[in-house]
Amino acid sequence: MRFAIIAPDVPTKRWKENFERIAPKIPLLIGENTDTPEDVVCAMVWKQPIGSLVKFKNLKLIFSMGAGVDHVLLDASIPNHIPVCRVVDPKMAFSMTNYILMGVLNHHRAFYDFQQAQKEKHWAQFVFNEKELKIGVLGTGHLGMDAANKLNELGFSVFGYSNSPKETLFPSFSEGELDVFLGQINVLICTVPYTPNTHGLLNYELFQKLKYPTYLINVSRGAVQVEKDILKALDKGLLSGAFLDVFEQEPLVKESPLWDHSKIKITPHIASLTYPEEGIHQVLESFKRLEKGLPLKHQIDRKKMY
Repeated sequence: MRFAIIAPDVPTKRWKENFERIAPKIPLLIGENTDTPEDVVCAMVWKQPIGSLVKFKNLKLIFSMGAGVDHVLLDASIPNHIPVCRVVDPKMAFSMTNYILMGVLNHHRAFYDFQQAQKEKHWAQFVFNEKELKIGVLGTGHLGMDAANKLNELGFSVFGYSNSPKETLFPSFSEGELDVFLGQINVLICTVPYTPNTHGLLNYELFQKLKYPTYLINVSRGAVQVEKDILKALDKGLLSGAFLDVFEQEPLVKESPLWDHSKIKITPHIASLTYPEEGIHQVLESFKRLEKGLPLKHQIDRKKMY
């Protein structure tokens, strides 16, 4: 029995160190190359090369090293009978929510305006007002719901949207009510998973449905946004600003006009980080449950892609 890690260098190093410390008796393969692929029964992956899992004929479990699984399901060569699980970690929700709170509060208190005033050595007392926010969380799954609840607890006016109805402490909308949801808000926080249905969701047509100039925060996936449409919406006044952590192409190319736009703030896909130690424990627990024939925790629905 052998486990494998197939991922970029940085997460591979961190997961390898933790795996060898937590499960030293389980042989570990790094990368896809091996003379004995039949030994591999579990693969921990992040943005694995398409087709890299085909050789593992005895593979029983695929585990995404993050909250998203779109990178796994894009590989049509993976047999449908192999279960796919993902990390669901309270620490990930903690870091994601804190990132979202940072974006909201900086916008709420006009922090970037005060930064500019500092550069100009301008004492801008009473110049910039606290904004009245109506915050919409588009995608109230595990991560989005945590952020929405925390914002609600802070006293903000919060609205939620999910494909399926949710019981919430704030007004919540579901499938068929997206236009109504968009008409309520002036801050749009996007936390949806990437699926064919959310590809290019943040586009100009959607922005035109916003009733008020709206501040956009996207922490989902780059493929969910259409960057030329974000720029157009900013220039037309449909968006008042954008706080972006994800991009159509990553790393974001130096030629991108997003870098220099005065109304856009950029971070390099760091809103929520995976904690390898917790991830390893979840991998091992999932594999134990699989071998005992028990239901798996955090197994994704291939049709829904989450």
